[in-house]
Amino acid sequence: MPTIEELAEQVAQLHQRVDTAESVLALHALKARYGELIDQRFSCGQLVDRDTLRTVTQATADLFTSDGVWDGGPQLGRQEGRAAIAARLAQPTLTFSRHLFVKPRIDVEGDRARGRWDLLCPCRRADGSSWWMCGYEDDEYARVDGVWLHRSMKLTTVFMTRVEPGWEKILV
Repeated sequence: MPTIEELAEQVAQLHQRVDTAESVLALHALKARYGELIDQRFSCGQLVDRDTLRTVTQATADLFTSDGVWDGGPQLGRQEGRAAIAARLAQPTLTFSRHLFVKPRIDVEGDRARGRWDLLCPCRRADGSSWWMCGYEDDEYARVDGVWLHRSMKLTTVFMTRVEPGWEKILV
């Protein structure tokens, strides 16, 4: 029969495992919300109205810590802080996107975590050309007041390839 100390240790280990599992689920939800909001900047192949765009980009920036970093790579730039992130996201280079985050690899250590997400994204540029973008995002997370947020997000584009004839059929 286990001692009280052994049972206490088992309970502590189970608590840590449950916390880690719940954290991974919360980080999945955070990334899903980020993708959903990023894509809500567009409707029917066009940028949404200014008020909706402001609401969506602020909600996206709020998924980051106050000093969070959004790094879109050399093409999209790097922003630090919620206000800068919201301002950058309010000036998209696209008129349509659908961020599909797959194959998450997440490591949780207490109130900090790291993740890598593969990304496949059909998108459309302002010139009307349609593209597939493939890449990955490396994220760092922090749990702040019990809520998981991005500390940093860095996009690495592996390739972009044009789609012919384009996304016209799905944008109507």
